[in-house]
Amino acid sequence: MTTSSLVIRSMRNCELTACSLTFVPLLSLEWMMNSLLDIVRDNGSPPPLAHLAFKFLYIITKVRGYKLFLPLFPHEVGDLQPVLDMLVDQNPKDSETWETRYMLLLWLSMICLIPFDLARFDGNIISEEGHARMPTMDRILKIAKCYLVVSDKARDAAAVLVSKFIVRPDVRQKRMADFLDWTLSMLSKSSFQTMEGTVVMNGMLQALAQLFKHGKREDCLPYAATVLECLDNCKLSQSNQMVLRKLGMKLVQRLGLTFVKPKVAKWRYQRGCRSLAANLQAQGSVVQNQIITVPANEADDEEEYDIPAEIENVVEQLLVGLKDKDTIVRWSAAKGIGRISGRLPKELADDVIGSLLDCFSFQETDNAWHGGCLALAELGRRGLLLPSRISDVVPVILKALTYDEKRGACSVGSNVRDAACYVCWAFARAYDPAELIPFINQISSALVIAAIFDRDVNCRRAASGTFPHGIEILTAADYFAVGNRVNCYLTISVYIAGFPEYTQPMIDHLVNMKINHWDSVIRELSTKALHNLTPRAPEYMANVVLPRLLPLSVGTDLHTRHGAILACAEITHALCKLAEENNRYKCKIILTINFPFMSGLLKKVRKLIAFLLLTISGGWQWLINDSLRSLSLVSSAARQHIKESAVSALAALCNEYYINEKGEADPALQDELVTQYVSELRNTEEMIRCGFSRALGALPRFLLKGRLQQVLEGLKKVTLISPADVSFAESRRDALIAIAKVCQTVGVKGEGSEEEYVCKDNITQIYATLFTAVTDYTTDSRGDVGGWVREAAMTSLMEVTLLLVQNEAELINANICKQIMCWLAQQSAEKIDKFRAHAGSVFLTLLHFDHPPVPHIPHREELERIFPRSEKETLNWNAASEAFPRITQLLGLPTYQYYVLLGLSVSVGGLTETTLRYSAQSLFDYMKKIQNDSSAMESFCETLLKVFEDNLRNDRVSVPLLTMLDQMLANGCFDIFTMQENHPFSVKLFTLCKEEIKRSKDIRKLRSSIGVFCGLIQFQGDMREKVLFQLFLLLCHPFPVIRKTTASQVYEMLITYSDVVDPAIMDEVMAILRAGAVGSCSP
Repeated sequence: MTTSSLVIRSMRNCELTACSLTFVPLLSLEWMMNSLLDIVRDNGSPPPLAHLAFKFLYIITKVRGYKLFLPLFPHEVGDLQPVLDMLVDQNPKDSETWETRYMLLLWLSMICLIPFDLARFDGNIISEEGHARMPTMDRILKIAKCYLVVSDKARDAAAVLVSKFIVRPDVRQKRMADFLDWTLSMLSKSSFQTMEGTVVMNGMLQALAQLFKHGKREDCLPYAATVLECLDNCKLSQSNQMVLRKLGMKLVQRLGLTFVKPKVAKWRYQRGCRSLAANLQAQGSVVQNQIITVPANEADDEEEYDIPAEIENVVEQLLVGLKDKDTIVRWSAAKGIGRISGRLPKELADDVIGSLLDCFSFQETDNAWHGGCLALAELGRRGLLLPSRISDVVPVILKALTYDEKRGACSVGSNVRDAACYVCWAFARAYDPAELIPFINQISSALVIAAIFDRDVNCRRAASGTFPHGIEILTAADYFAVGNRVNCYLTISVYIAGFPEYTQPMIDHLVNMKINHWDSVIRELSTKALHNLTPRAPEYMANVVLPRLLPLSVGTDLHTRHGAILACAEITHALCKLAEENNRYKCKIILTINFPFMSGLLKKVRKLIAFLLLTISGGWQWLINDSLRSLSLVSSAARQHIKESAVSALAALCNEYYINEKGEADPALQDELVTQYVSELRNTEEMIRCGFSRALGALPRFLLKGRLQQVLEGLKKVTLISPADVSFAESRRDALIAIAKVCQTVGVKGEGSEEEYVCKDNITQIYATLFTAVTDYTTDSRGDVGGWVREAAMTSLMEVTLLLVQNEAELINANICKQIMCWLAQQSAEKIDKFRAHAGSVFLTLLHFDHPPVPHIPHREELERIFPRSEKETLNWNAASEAFPRITQLLGLPTYQYYVLLGLSVSVGGLTETTLRYSAQSLFDYMKKIQNDSSAMESFCETLLKVFEDNLRNDRVSVPLLTMLDQMLANGCFDIFTMQENHPFSVKLFTLCKEEIKRSKDIRKLRSSIGVFCGLIQFQGDMREKVLFQLFLLLCHPFPVIRKTTASQVYEMLITYSDVVDPAIMDEVMAILRAGAVGSCSP
């Protein structure tokens, strides 16, 4: 195997190698690294193979981290010169070999740790030519400086090299000051506003940060003030580069650590022994956590030293960094606050905490809150936040746990809440439980609320920590359970509310924070949660929550009003259900909620209660009617939901208030309501028709009794198409839905009155309305809006038919059943997947319904063979590849042939590639089966001509039908008739085509007809002369595109049927047609 092939093959396995390295033990990594370095060390290895070895080394480093990998590098004295030579040979601008340079620099950083003076490696520095050779120290420093200003990954490795190399005793004495001068000079000369300046500043900042991290304090301290001053002059906080700001923050905190002595603060809080092993060693006794405190005299004896003035500058920059717009910068600043505070005296550290708490003002942004939480967690985790400060910090954390600030159409604050959960976790680990006892109820309630009611899943999971009843709660609200928001709101919340200490805080949080949330989903979930929580605290809900909600329901804020109204409804509903379960009088609850001052007079004022309920019901009726009349003012996204809510409310209102003890409606009220709703069906606003159509469909039976015919007539008029309302497809759809609902509500009684039941006197009218709607193919700017009407008509046909079958099947005669199945078969063969799938589903539902079976279905046995019951649920009608091979088999059934062919003509001649391909292939497969059956062919052609004749000048059908005929003629589907002179099929087809394009200016129709005329040339007799004459007319058509298309297709026709033209003039004719196909024939 050649080297190049080895390289290519190995490159393909890089991803697999990276995935598997995560689980490789350290010893195996060392073996792998040594094997790869052996390839590098081998002078006979070609450069591509060496680069590949370094690429694999980089993958290992990337997966396991360079800090773990660095000590495994060999660092013998003999490796120094070869590695230096390899680095010198590298091209820093070669983008293909950056992994090699990166790994060589890391390797060199490890070799630099050898405990020998580098001057020993220089020997005689005078070269053979007499010129001085560069010392090894300067060579390494030159390489480091070279790669600190590159833009690839080698820059990071160069910074690591600097941190290892400059701190060597021999290098520190000779080169550290010069190197720092160089870096500060480069920083001063560079600008973060240019790409080149950003690259240079990145390298310098990395080098300085690494140097002040790994260098000794006494070595770095003399230069710290100068570096800090230069860093201040760079004004990195104004840079848009997040990496520069992060590096600046790292360098600032490391400079701060240099200014103060590296010692652990004796004043810090220490929880004491928390070792499980130590606790288990205690024999039968409980080992109490010992809180280690420092006596006052010991604190006084602490060595005093002056804190440099630069520390104030450092802390100020870190506090500003807590407010940075990028999380990684805030996190770096927070860690810096924690590290530096641990080296400060108690009083100064407390001042830092005081300044930190200023970040939690509501004038600050979410960035400041997030950075402040991270810093508090760091301080608490390190024991630097003393118990005396907990009382100041806990209120801030409680606010942070619910922090949510509106920004435009959304909100910010999820990162703040997540960080607040981290603070709680840090406090739980850092402090003795006794210190947190005064605050445990507040913190635990806030964490439980965040765990189940927070909008973001990350915050819910972060909050599911430790609190009272933690084991029981975490069993129900574990990491995976809180991942589902609906489950949290509606299920887990009910379980947790079973613990009394959490019930009221949860309810208060929903009322105060969630029902006015900007996200409507949260508002709705919150109100449903209140409904579920009501049984846990019914008295609190009735006496406290509802009185608070009622003023909010008429407030000025839209979100608050929406949430409050929903909450009132849900809580009232829950209280009513609770009252029914406890056999309490519901009106008492209603009056207690709304009119507390009247609750004591309940038994004495029955008439007043009746009047009150009548007043309430009247107000509700007005609200429902007003909502239905205002649908046109609502956005289309919310319109359907509002309509359905109003209709459901109407049904509930009627069943509750409009029925008397005899189960009947008040005649005057019934007349007023039904007449009003039917009159609204004639409104000129489409949405008003929609709303009141659905409202009529929701009326209970006692209101429809005696008014059925009036309602059906009103709905029927809505379904009819007139010039004024041709685009009112939605109102026609809702009227059809309402007709089915009305029929289901009143029931079936064959000999009953047409004013009360679906009976033999009105069933024909109902079906006629539905059949008319199946032929609605209205289109407008929204597309095929008639499809909504057809879909609703098919659903209503199914519902009404099944209703009759289950009650009085004799009302369905053979003609009605035939029309139903034929119309459904046509829709099942059409081009739009959604409507085809719906029609197919309804078709199979009626075919396979057996409780009892639908009577009079034509060709039931053949249909059950084509559509087996076992495939009712699995057949995918949306997929053209599955639907059309089945539906075309219905062409062999005389009853369905016309309708299926009508639907297929639209699909085969359509524009959708997938539908066209599978529908055409299925049709051609059927034609091949009947090619030798003259009677079947005659029947098919007769039906085809009938479809054409019935839809003459109907562009929806005729244009794709012409396209389908063109394809069928081209595929030889009518070869059986071509040998007969003047066959009736060809004559009739020619006549219909000629009539269809007469005076037409439709380009698509004319181009489709050209193909049909050219296909008819294959028929014998006078047909050829007529066809040629018609084609000559099209060659002289006013439209150039028609002339050009005709010339092109006639040219192809003459090549295929060469006997049409006299051979003596064939060449001349073809030449003329070629010219016409290229350009255009003159008229």
